Amino acid sequence: MAFSNKSFPTLKNDRLIRAALGKEVDKVPVWVMRQAGRYLPEFQAVRARHDFFTVCQTPELACEVTLQPLRRYEHLDASIIFSDILVIPQALGMTVEMHPGLGPVFPKPLQDPSELDELKENGAISRLDYVGKAITLTRHRLEGKVPLIGFTGAPFTLMGYMIEGGGSKTMSKTKDWLEKYPKDVHRLLSLLTRVIIDYLVMQVESGAQLLQVFESSADHLTREQFIEVSSPYLKDIRNGVQKKLEEKKLEQVPMTIFAKGGGHSLDIQAKLGYETIGLDWTVDPIEAREIVGSDITLQGNLNPQDLYRTPEEIRKLTIDMVKKFGKHRYIANLGHGITPQTPLESMTAFTEAVHEAI
Repeated sequence: MAFSNKSFPTLKNDRLIRAALGKEVDKVPVWVMRQAGRYLPEFQAVRARHDFFTVCQTPELACEVTLQPLRRYEHLDASIIFSDILVIPQALGMTVEMHPGLGPVFPKPLQDPSELDELKENGAISRLDYVGKAITLTRHRLEGKVPLIGFTGAPFTLMGYMIEGGGSKTMSKTKDWLEKYPKDVHRLLSLLTRVIIDYLVMQVESGAQLLQVFESSADHLTREQFIEVSSPYLKDIRNGVQKKLEEKKLEQVPMTIFAKGGGHSLDIQAKLGYETIGLDWTVDPIEAREIVGSDITLQGNLNPQDLYRTPEEIRKLTIDMVKKFGKHRYIANLGHGITPQTPLESMTAFTEAVHEAI
């Protein structure tokens, strides 16, 4: 079904956008990383019939899954398109499979720098057009109820998966590359940065109203390494997206950086040009505010494990958290993605408590 990008329904709830831009809000906006996903029985029903990446690559299915949490939870102030950060390595010609109980697996990870020449940068964005189609379809199906967030993995995080061949607790192969092949590391990070910029611009063209960049592996980097292999590329992405949107005469959209485990570098993140900085649950909101100053929105940061407590305990923890952050320049979220066994009523308790807190 084709839609004209120009005829999107008017946005009725703009709390998320207002908070990201530092404008006044009537209530603190709330959404949850991985809110469209495994903890929902309706998502499991879709997955019982379709492979994970088939859902990502089929606009109708990705749209359906994106909308599922909004039907169930009336207090959510945003939707985030159902996709995966590893669609970029796929578009570059690498095979990625989702294995039950294991997560994503690359049957042929990058073994050495000579294989970088095999990555297919040309045409990568056209191979990701299914994400754009899913975004456009979802914008229409949302009927302006809440904004739609687009996202990507950050270059260092994607590089780690491409070298390790999947998730890794040690990132030892990647760290080996950092030592042995520094020039090739930067070559790969630069390639990924170029693709990511175009990918995010395509998402905005398709209808994304806010963008989030996931540096999910920042916990494997020291502050010095973050300065070397993460922050320059994150800055290039922010500047590159801004510039290309300007050239295409498209509206600028707010951008969020979420560096999990990157609490050691909040001052550096604050200089990258992102409107919002996402915090994991290890960071104290009051300290974070002191470090980043008053002109950046903070997002976070309840521990996902706290959603296994009783609804009363969740309410109390959430209200305490929101009061610490305050109402100005704040978006409530978890400190990482919601986990698969989370009780459904926990999300109700969390999202309701955010709106009632202040």
